[in-house]
Amino acid sequence: MTWDFAEGNPFCESTGNWTANLEWGVKIIQSAAATVVGVVRQLDATAGAAYSGGIISTDPPYYDNIGYADLSDFFYVWLRRTLKDVHPQLLSTMLTPKAEEMIASPYRHEGDKAKAARFFEEGLGSAIGQWRSRGCSDYPTTIFYAFKQAETDSGGTASTGWETFLTGVIDHGFAITGTWPMRTELGNRMVGMGTNALASSVVLACAPRDAAAPMATRREFLTALKRELPGALEKLQSGNIAPVDLAQAAIGPGMAVFSRSSKVVESDGEAMSVRTALTLINQILDEVLAEQEGEFDADTRWAVAWFEQFGAQEGPFGVAETLSKAKNTSVQGLVEAGVLAARGGKVRLLTRDEMPEDWDPATDRRLTTWEAAQHLIRRLQNEGEQAAAELLARLGGDYGEMARDLAYRLYSVCERKKWADEALAYNGLVIAWPELSRLALQERRAPAAADAGLFGSEA
Repeated sequence: MTWDFAEGNPFCESTGNWTANLEWGVKIIQSAAATVVGVVRQLDATAGAAYSGGIISTDPPYYDNIGYADLSDFFYVWLRRTLKDVHPQLLSTMLTPKAEEMIASPYRHEGDKAKAARFFEEGLGSAIGQWRSRGCSDYPTTIFYAFKQAETDSGGTASTGWETFLTGVIDHGFAITGTWPMRTELGNRMVGMGTNALASSVVLACAPRDAAAPMATRREFLTALKRELPGALEKLQSGNIAPVDLAQAAIGPGMAVFSRSSKVVESDGEAMSVRTALTLINQILDEVLAEQEGEFDADTRWAVAWFEQFGAQEGPFGVAETLSKAKNTSVQGLVEAGVLAARGGKVRLLTRDEMPEDWDPATDRRLTTWEAAQHLIRRLQNEGEQAAAELLARLGGDYGEMARDLAYRLYSVCERKKWADEALAYNGLVIAWPELSRLALQERRAPAAADAGLFGSEA
């Protein structure tokens, strides 16, 4: 998070205008409960007696990602001046309390990152233990969490924030019984402008793990992941979860498999760590996305493999020819399909800007999912949602859905290769998909409605 100067224009039609401020105020009044009064108290999260027997739904702190108290001081000093007589106890300190804040902030621990991490882990573990022992047993504990930070080592990719958080949840006796992503962030917020910022939080539904839960071996864990994760990912994709959020959302069903066992045992007899489990979940996610290529045409499968190796750069003709044989296509066919440029012993994928502006899928004699996805992105970026929806309507349902699936696959490649701009394009297509589908349906219905009106007038 960064300090910034907020300036709203009351006369515009976007966020901050006068009408929107009025409408939001009215919505709050309409939604407010008429008889039930809420109570807000500032309490220590590790003091379980404060919420004993209650239903727990929480959005815990995100490791070292946000300095809540430090940021709050910007507003607190002004609130204190105006409200200290109304809430004298709540606003009794000159600045917000910080010593007990549960974040991994090194400057509060003499610059020692290890001490800061230990402080966070111990505090979070204590709080989770209270939720486990004192929460209402009739309902699950629900936890909102969103964290994108990742670390890659020789063992694979895992997230430090997720690792710390999930270790606390599982070590204190919880099993993850359900997960679902929720779109909690606006796309027009500063951190989301022109970046691949997370747009969703993952909600984890947790229940006390059965004391008689069996152990599982590493092989059994991997087998269960490969059996259950594809179906879970299909549900996430059918809900148009943004590609930038997919890897995070996949952690949920993956950890549901991991946490239902009392422990997962490695081949050396040691218990598998959450970090290792996260790495394996990410590996299976990549495998599942790669397996989805089976639904694509041969030209698109070739383009995906080439893109993964060379991106937009040139590569040797010989490599392209060998790959084309493996994918059951040909370099000349790819050129004719409008996917490829080949000359002087070099081959490269055509960029979106090099593709014909007047492309029409109805007249394309060698239609590919690759072209469909690239043209949809081009229309969306250059002409907006209506133009992209008109193209989607002409493509038809099958090619449209495959173009969306391809966007997920290509985003995962771009994220791994750190191609941020290209990743943004594929992420943007999936985010816009619900609106594109709605507008495309209107486009397909319009001719039928016009025909009905024509014949009706003749009658």
